[in-house]
Amino acid sequence: MQQLLLPLIPSEGLFINDVVSVKQSEDVWIYLMGVNPFYIHGAGDRRSFRLISAMMIEANMCRHSEIIKAFDVSKSLVNRSVKTLRTGGPEAFYQRKEGGRKGTILTPSVLEQAQALLDQGVDRKHVAKSLDAGWDAFRKALSDGRLREKKSDLTLSVVATAKTTRSAKDATAAEGIGIACTRTADRVMASFGKLNGAKTLFEPCVDVPSGGVLCALPALLVNGLLTGVNDCLGGMKGYYSTVQIMLLLAFMSLCRIKNVERLKSHAPGEYGKLLGLDRAPEIKCLREKMDALSSGNASEVWAAHLSRYWMESDPESAGTLYVDGHVRVYHGGLTALPRKYVSRQKLCLRGTTDYWVNDAIGRPFFLVEKPIDSGLINALEHEIVPKLLSDVPGQPSEEDLKSDSLLSRLVLVFDREGYSPEFFKKMWENHRIACITYHKYPKDVWPLNQFEETSTTMPNGEIVTMKLAEKGTLIGTGNHKIWVREVRKLTDSGHQTSLISTAYDREHTKLAASMFSRWCQENFFKYMKEHFEIDRLCEYGVMDFHDTEKVVNPIWREHDKQRSRIQSQLQYRRSQFAKLTLHPESDGNPEKQDQWLKKKSGLLEEIEHFEHQLKTEKEALKATQKHITWKELPDSEKMQRLLPGRKHLKDTIGMIAYRSETAMAGWIKEIDVNSSDARRLLQDLFVTEADLLPDMENDVLTVRVHNASTPSKNRSLKALFERLNETETKYPGTDLVLSYHLVKDVT
Repeated sequence: MQQLLLPLIPSEGLFINDVVSVKQSEDVWIYLMGVNPFYIHGAGDRRSFRLISAMMIEANMCRHSEIIKAFDVSKSLVNRSVKTLRTGGPEAFYQRKEGGRKGTILTPSVLEQAQALLDQGVDRKHVAKSLDAGWDAFRKALSDGRLREKKSDLTLSVVATAKTTRSAKDATAAEGIGIACTRTADRVMASFGKLNGAKTLFEPCVDVPSGGVLCALPALLVNGLLTGVNDCLGGMKGYYSTVQIMLLLAFMSLCRIKNVERLKSHAPGEYGKLLGLDRAPEIKCLREKMDALSSGNASEVWAAHLSRYWMESDPESAGTLYVDGHVRVYHGGLTALPRKYVSRQKLCLRGTTDYWVNDAIGRPFFLVEKPIDSGLINALEHEIVPKLLSDVPGQPSEEDLKSDSLLSRLVLVFDREGYSPEFFKKMWENHRIACITYHKYPKDVWPLNQFEETSTTMPNGEIVTMKLAEKGTLIGTGNHKIWVREVRKLTDSGHQTSLISTAYDREHTKLAASMFSRWCQENFFKYMKEHFEIDRLCEYGVMDFHDTEKVVNPIWREHDKQRSRIQSQLQYRRSQFAKLTLHPESDGNPEKQDQWLKKKSGLLEEIEHFEHQLKTEKEALKATQKHITWKELPDSEKMQRLLPGRKHLKDTIGMIAYRSETAMAGWIKEIDVNSSDARRLLQDLFVTEADLLPDMENDVLTVRVHNASTPSKNRSLKALFERLNETETKYPGTDLVLSYHLVKDVT
């Protein structure tokens, strides 16, 4: 009978399974079967680790998954190790590849200096930079054991407060000034007007809720969170500074705290730790600060400043712009806003239209709010195009435009709502702006042999194969005729999707890629509505329109409604009259013949009556002014607009948060993670607990994020943190450089 081994695993060993474990120290790793050691190698000997792990798998002592889980290594590394053992034997792990050579950049003296710095706890990146050594050579020296990095437990160097301790302290403070108001002296000084903005001071804390949102700070700053705030936004006095309020609003957006009221469900003291304060402002205080920041039209001025900043930072993406409208439905009773057609609900509902301008991958530049909306073409011509002509960088000069008759300043992409040959011609002749949209009235089907299978690169880098064909097409009537390029895409079902463009200097494949990338803007609306709630009302209140604001004349609207009703009734009777004329009563029955004549004569009388009414209504329409000023409206017809201040400020911060999240997702995608998974990983990261460990002597603020749910996510986060640490971002208002780590990397 076979004797079974008892699962005698030392308590201090690294558990692999019931049979095998590893005892690790700073110098050596000892592999044990039960309590008996069977292999030993140096702590930094990576080759020996690969060999022994492969041998254990081949000997059926453990499985691939157990090695991966125990040592937190990748599946590909384990598979390569097993393959190397099978093909080349143990000696293959210690043979250098042909043509390979040992690095000569790191000489023995340089290695000695590097090891001394590493023993002092200096970060590997700073060591390589200070010694002017190539990072690849430095990394190889660490991997092959020539250099050994000292690991330290950050919790040993500082005494950090636990969440329980902080909670008890915050509750005790409630007996005095208020919950978590522990910086009493600063608050008293602020109340007497002697302090404008408390100093940002971090204290060592562990398990801070949503501490992972600090990982977004480098991206937020790069995307302009604090750009121009002192010059554009309203000033503030008191305990909280403008920078601290802006950081709090950005953190709330990324943590999906979708309105100010929801901040009540979060401990104010814990959110204060993210700001370097004793607590976050209460709801009433935060509303007052938002009102102060957005006083007058300050939020609109700041949004315009940011739009120019984003375009100048990426002029190539500003060359092709996507414009679309989004209706914010209003269910309140403060005012009767005009009705808008909401395509997502297929209903006409009261609301406000916002026209968003985005780039080809969905990143927003700015929005134009139109409480009284005259349509996309009107918004483009009078609001959006003038702004683009002044803000878009890198536009061709007048000499360039004269020398090249096909060159355009920029390209606008929009849906069928903007289809207008008159508008296309006006944009090209007056401004040399090219337009791309769907053909609203495509003609006959094109022969299938004209379509060619073509590969084109989409704006997000994806390569797509489409069947395309192109022709020149004359659209419009009278003086509004214009030649355009018509490109059609043949779908698998045989349908031909037609687009037209006045971008005469672009390849037809790029035109198709630009038009069929509109889904990025649709996805942007869906994502912003779900995650940043761009439809939510931020404050209750209304204001009057300017007296010169143009609105539709209600008398003209009533005449137009009557004209449509009469025209519909007239069209129905004409069709019935034509039907009787084409099918006369011919069976010889006098009674039926008489009924047929009476019915036809009755329809003829009704047609003449409705024709007279239609003529009258058309004359009334011509005699009635279509648009009048808001001041000229009857009091019974006057509406008001919703207060725009806080809403515009919140939407602008939402745009910054979206652009920041998009940038971070792009960094994660570089390590073979798709876009959706990258965004989900970031959403989890932002609400993950973290330890905040400031080092005032070295001016470093370590953000130690708790581990994710799987090893693969931890690897993605580790790669992201390495990228963030390279930026050497300082926390605003301090000299502390942010340093990001996972818990498992520093313990």
